[in-house]
Amino acid sequence: MAYEIHVEDVEYVRHGDTPLLARLFKPRGTGPFPLIVEVHGGAWCRKDRLDDTPINEPLAKSGVVVAALDFRMPPVAPYPASMVDINYAIRWLKTRAAELGARPDRIGLMGTSSGAHQAMLAAMRPRDSRYAAIPLPAGAAAVDASVSCAVLCWPVIDPLARYRYAKKLREGGKPYPDVIDRVLPDHDQYWQSEEAMAEGNPVLTLERGERVELPPVLYIQATRDVAHPRADLDRFVTSYRKAGGQLELELYEAEGEGFAKKDGPAAEQARKRIIEFVHKQLG
Repeated sequence: MAYEIHVEDVEYVRHGDTPLLARLFKPRGTGPFPLIVEVHGGAWCRKDRLDDTPINEPLAKSGVVVAALDFRMPPVAPYPASMVDINYAIRWLKTRAAELGARPDRIGLMGTSSGAHQAMLAAMRPRDSRYAAIPLPAGAAAVDASVSCAVLCWPVIDPLARYRYAKKLREGGKPYPDVIDRVLPDHDQYWQSEEAMAEGNPVLTLERGERVELPPVLYIQATRDVAHPRADLDRFVTSYRKAGGQLELELYEAEGEGFAKKDGPAAEQARKRIIEFVHKQLG
């Protein structure tokens, strides 16, 4: 069934005089619908809540409330400020689920590239005191930021390994992919140190044996994606499954970074796969 949707922007938190907005894609119907909190990419430093509309809109039309977030980024604030905003947004949306036509117990996370990294980190650490630093308004229901699933579209799943991969390519001299020159300064701005890249790192978190939440994951990546090293994907998939997490991996041959936001059969297939997974996990 295809739903008509209503799209609106709402303020979910304010830092000083600066509001942060969520773009809500809401199916028109009685509901209650599943809810997906969506985190855009842009190497932690660029783009906004509108960037992943080509994925968010068809998901909403399938009968899912989608909340695409803006969050603090450099130069305004480095890690972990964005994680604080994402954690708060999940809790804030849970307290308002009924008025959105959703349910607080049917909520998941989705992201692309650096947004998928942040979505996975948020899903693994929903009660991290650093990330949960902003209290909900007085009188709001006591909820945490736990979620029931995560959709990862070509995540920067190991920021430290990607940083070192990009530096090695640049040090080898041209020709190398243009994306390398774009992402290296953003790594430095957001993380500010290799120690932080190692700490806020889903792969290394698992390899260190930290106790984390392991919601079901759908991991989507293209085989010709030079911005997200395949070795990092393989380590994460192995570690997540070894830790007891359920992970479905979808690899798309002959496609490159960001393909699911474009036109073409592979993009359509990936968006359909996301819709199937979300409805399977959240009902």
